[in-house]
Amino acid sequence: MVSQHGILLAVGIISDHFGPLVAKVCDCLLRHGELSLQEIVRRLELSPGQVKNSLLVLIQHNCVQAFSAPKGRDRTVTLYLAIFDNVLHRLRFSKFLSVIRADIPESEVLIEGLLQNGRLTFDQLVGRTISKVPEGSIRPAREEIRMNLNKLVHAHFVERCPKPEPFIDPLVVQQPTSSRRRAPKNFEKVISLEQKIVNTADLSDAERFSEIPYIIEDASDVNGCSRDPVDSAKRKRGAFEVDEELNSTIAENEVLWRANFEQFTFCLKKKFCADRKKLKLKVGTHPIWESFCEANLTEKDTDSVTSPINGILERLRQKEGGASMTLDQVTRVLEDLQCTTSNENPEAYTFDLRKMVESCRNEEIESLVKKKYGQAAFTIFRLLVTQGGPVETDQIIDTTILDKQIVHSTLYKLWKDDYVDTEKISSVAGTGYAQFYVWRAKSTFREQFIDNLYHAALNLRQMVNYIAELLLEGSKDDTKLRNRKNILILALTRHDDSLMLFHDF
Repeated sequence: MVSQHGILLAVGIISDHFGPLVAKVCDCLLRHGELSLQEIVRRLELSPGQVKNSLLVLIQHNCVQAFSAPKGRDRTVTLYLAIFDNVLHRLRFSKFLSVIRADIPESEVLIEGLLQNGRLTFDQLVGRTISKVPEGSIRPAREEIRMNLNKLVHAHFVERCPKPEPFIDPLVVQQPTSSRRRAPKNFEKVISLEQKIVNTADLSDAERFSEIPYIIEDASDVNGCSRDPVDSAKRKRGAFEVDEELNSTIAENEVLWRANFEQFTFCLKKKFCADRKKLKLKVGTHPIWESFCEANLTEKDTDSVTSPINGILERLRQKEGGASMTLDQVTRVLEDLQCTTSNENPEAYTFDLRKMVESCRNEEIESLVKKKYGQAAFTIFRLLVTQGGPVETDQIIDTTILDKQIVHSTLYKLWKDDYVDTEKISSVAGTGYAQFYVWRAKSTFREQFIDNLYHAALNLRQMVNYIAELLLEGSKDDTKLRNRKNILILALTRHDDSLMLFHDF
């Protein structure tokens, strides 16, 4: 469930991009979950046309997913659900573009078009790309644009749009685990309704990342020579060639394409972890770590980075001083960096991003505790997080070597602000009846932390919008206001790194 500040942030983003009416519909879906068109109309007291047009805008920009659900016997109803993550991704379009500039710069215009317009056909992408070319410059050929789009599809930055209205029964999602076939404990995972709907609407990977086929014309056609009817009859194209041409026509005129936010998020997660890891590396190991990250194979797994040793060495040779490093030196450094190999592929090294992300999250929260409550609170909170379970008061005092009064007052502050939880334990020993308190880091402190991040992002956006309104009205201090606006935008961009760490990674 999205917190109150998260909803306000999402609604503000939609309002800035599409206006208050569309934002009102998005707000209704975020607060009430899946709703039919009639239910939205009733709740908002808007006309069906207004609601329908707003839903079409939200679906076009991948912020709402429609699906069919059972209603009574032999009846179905179309429901709509807001996809909160996709709304939030609109905050980081500039970051997504920077990823493409670094990896596939020739395809930047195509990604920019999909980010701005949501869903487009190949024909629409061609028209938009050509319209962006300045007068007097050479316009790109259609085949060149097709090649650039296929590069994005091959790298999983662009995908075919999901099913427009998949069938799903929401009650199946809410069904208790005991009534389903029991799975092994390690693999049992609760899936939210939103994720269930997204998964059901998704195409298979083969369909999602199916490139537009190329049609190679016959040499006689290219040279403008007409074929002899007899020769033409002898050289009829096979069914496969006809299918390829048909598939190409469909892909160009009917298939809708969109940006794959999952791949962009993985690239940003990989970059975030690489930059954080780089700060703690020994002298001389930076080129090896950079080469390992650059040689990453395109895989479905978004929780780890896997790079073949040959790819790492190839990248390393291109860096200063890298050509002189031996294989033994490189493998030794990779092991020190906690990169591991597997029995399935001993020639490739894998780095677990999940552990790195978890460590970074703990560091962020611990640094906030230290800033807010001081060194003693930082030490106590880190102990509780590390232990992962209840810790007795006397054990906290003995482990941290802090004064008893300081420990008691600090624990009370952390408990009062919902960072830790406490429980009174009673026991009967040989010496008599005893009572003592145990403490643990609260399981909801991260949700509270994320809500604070939403709140801060909301405040920053409101301040940016307020200054933008002042600039439109005109002011003697225009230069000062513009500088302040730029500083706030930079602060929002940096703040979004923390938001991505806790919400997206």
